[in-house]
Amino acid sequence: MTITALAAALLLSFSSCSKQLDIPEHGNVSTLEDYYKTDEEVQSALAAMYNQMKNIHMNFFYCLTSLDDDSWTGGMTRGDNSNMEKFNEYTFDASHEWLKNTYVNFYELIYKASLITEHVEGNTDEMKRAIFEARVMRALANFYLVSMWGTAPMVDHVLKPEEYRVSNSTPEAFWQSIETDLNEAISSGFLPSKKNMFDKNTGIRITKEFAYALLGKAYLWQKKYSEAAAAFQKVIDSGLYGLYGVDEPGEYENLLRAKANNCCESLLEGQWRNDPSVNQATTLWCSMSIRDAYFNSSNPNIAFGWNFINPSKSLYDAFVAEEGEDGYRLVSTIKTRKTLAEEGLELKTVWIPGHEGYFNWKYTLTKDELYQDLPGFQIFNWRNFRIMRYAEVLLCAAEANLLSGNQALADKYVNQVRSRARLEPKSNVTFDDIKTEKRLELWGENLRYLDLVRWGDAEKVMGEQGHYVPAYSYDASTGEEKVDPAAFVNTVYGFKAKHKYLPIPANEIQVNPNIKQNEGW
Repeated sequence: MTITALAAALLLSFSSCSKQLDIPEHGNVSTLEDYYKTDEEVQSALAAMYNQMKNIHMNFFYCLTSLDDDSWTGGMTRGDNSNMEKFNEYTFDASHEWLKNTYVNFYELIYKASLITEHVEGNTDEMKRAIFEARVMRALANFYLVSMWGTAPMVDHVLKPEEYRVSNSTPEAFWQSIETDLNEAISSGFLPSKKNMFDKNTGIRITKEFAYALLGKAYLWQKKYSEAAAAFQKVIDSGLYGLYGVDEPGEYENLLRAKANNCCESLLEGQWRNDPSVNQATTLWCSMSIRDAYFNSSNPNIAFGWNFINPSKSLYDAFVAEEGEDGYRLVSTIKTRKTLAEEGLELKTVWIPGHEGYFNWKYTLTKDELYQDLPGFQIFNWRNFRIMRYAEVLLCAAEANLLSGNQALADKYVNQVRSRARLEPKSNVTFDDIKTEKRLELWGENLRYLDLVRWGDAEKVMGEQGHYVPAYSYDASTGEEKVDPAAFVNTVYGFKAKHKYLPIPANEIQVNPNIKQNEGW
């Protein structure tokens, strides 16, 4: 099957291959011994694997985004999105449903990847490519399992019946498996590279450069800074990726919208299709968009949603300190009541829980992203889910170079990101400078919580998180706006030492006595 043909398969609903290959829980053994014999069958298996990656997006996104310090989980009323509130305020435990779903989803991804690595014979180049794509995908799943759970069971093959009750692993075993899968995939010669920076065809699947970028992150998480810098350099030196909208005024705010799906900055995305005949929907972007009930609108291109993720004052202040109140990247990411009015969105009299007067513009949907307009329930959109983008590669490369002694490259890569943000270059960037750039550039992209944990900053930054939860109010008749910083008070709150690793879901321990819970849970 050609890449173009697979692209079409990846963008469809995958219903036929999912029926053949989908497994309800990790650990089941495939009975499809007569499958995977042709390129077409192997590509169908690949499509099922990529569909599983795509299906992970919502619980995974909500979990990691809600856990960091730069967002409040709002909604129309207190409790409107209680599952996210529990993450955001650190009142969750091992029984949290979304935590369980995220954990299981990663094992399902490993299962589908391992079916390919074990059952595909590799008689053709397409089959060999599929095997190594699957190994990279398995490494991606294991990367998140080890960075989120640490001691979860490590699975790198299809389990046999006698292996169903796998015991805990160690971070060291996870990292070794990840490195092996990625290095062997890279050296295989069967992972392709994009033809050029704007090749949207090859780039919808795993490439050699994505494998290098993930390997760089694996090394960075282990503090192997020289190795990380070398891996990221492979991506940079390829010349196949760039920062979107560098020379196009105003395009930064479209970076994560459908307009920029699979753009020059994307290393890997979960694919949606602009086609009403396809059975696909996601509530993620709808839940992130600003809420129509709050506004009198004269802007016909806003697709309103549910207001479930709101920027914190701390984040806004960090933007202002770096960029000023009119910063190019700031106004493309966060809006205030006044800057929303400039967009034709006049705030009504409101009271909003989990809010400090700052609105999420980065993820607000636009009408041109919809393939079906359903006001108040904009789940039919074709915005892709970004797995990794080039700005993250540059900032991770800056960190790795700084910490391995290459100040010049650290400066260079930070300043490339700053240049796109219309900021003056810095010399002799510090570790704190890099942390700030990652915070501002990558807000809301599932990265900050894991960064704070690996940097050792999490307890200091988030130790009080959720103790007091704010609410924002505005009186349209008087123009008075105010924030109650302690509208809600929790007695259980904040990142503690035990949160270095999330709890293994309670039901997993109930059905598998060989698994021990992470320390403190």
